[in-house]
Amino acid sequence: DDEVGGESHLRRMAAMATTRRTSLAGRATTRSVGRSHVAGPRRHFGPLPTFVSRFTTYNNNARRLNALNTENLRAEVESDPTLSPPMRIGHGFDLHRLEPGYKLIIGGLDIPHDRGCVAHSDGDVLLHCVTDAVLGALCLEDIGQLFPDNDPKWKGASSDIFMNEAMRLCDEMGYKVSNLDATIIAQRPKLSPHKETIRDNVAELLRCDRRLVNIKAKTHEKVDSLGENRSIGCHCVVLLVRK
Repeated sequence: DDEVGGESHLRRMAAMATTRRTSLAGRATTRSVGRSHVAGPRRHFGPLPTFVSRFTTYNNNARRLNALNTENLRAEVESDPTLSPPMRIGHGFDLHRLEPGYKLIIGGLDIPHDRGCVAHSDGDVLLHCVTDAVLGALCLEDIGQLFPDNDPKWKGASSDIFMNEAMRLCDEMGYKVSNLDATIIAQRPKLSPHKETIRDNVAELLRCDRRLVNIKAKTHEKVDSLGENRSIGCHCVVLLVRK
C-alpha cells in the first residue's frame, strides 16, 4: 500500500509541475503580446528611417548654401547674442602625400624640393590648415565641403582663394584675427630659411600684423610617412575676436 501511495504522490507532483510550466509559459506569452501591442516592435539596431536620411541630406545642402550666400550673415549673427561671443577659437589640420613631379608650395611660397604635394588644388598644406581653422572658429563647413576636390573649378587653384573666402566670411560675421599659431611638420626640406617670408604671406591673407602670426617647423624624427619624406602635415590654432 505504501508503494502504491508513493507512486500516486509522485504522479500528482509531476502533474502539478506540468500545469505550472504551462501556466508560466502562458503568462510570458501574454506579457510579450501586451508589450508588442503597447510599444510596438523594438528596434535597437538597423538602418535609420528613410525620412531621417533625406532630412540630413537636405539640411547639409541648406547649410552649405547658407555658408556661401552670406549677404545678411552679420545681421543674422548680431540678432542673437549667443551667436556672437567675444572670442572664437578654431583648430586646423591638413596632410598631403609628397611625390616627385609636383611643386611644394607652403604659405604661398614655392619652395625648391625633389617632390611636392599631391592635391586637387595647389596643395598648400599651411593655407589649407589655416583656412580650416578660421572656418572652424566660425562654426562653418570645412574647406573640403566648401571647395570639394571633385569640382573641376578648383583643379590646380591657388590656395589664397580659399583663404580669402574664409576671411570674407570672418569679416561678414563681424570678427577679425587676434593671433595664429601654426606648426608645419616635415622631415625635409628645412623651412627655417623661408619662415619669415611665409609669415608675411599668411599675415597678409589674415589681414593682420605679422607679429600676430607664429610659424613653427618641426621634423618627425624619421618616424612614419612624415619622417620618411613621404608626406607633410600642419596643425594650427586661430583666435578670432569681435571687431
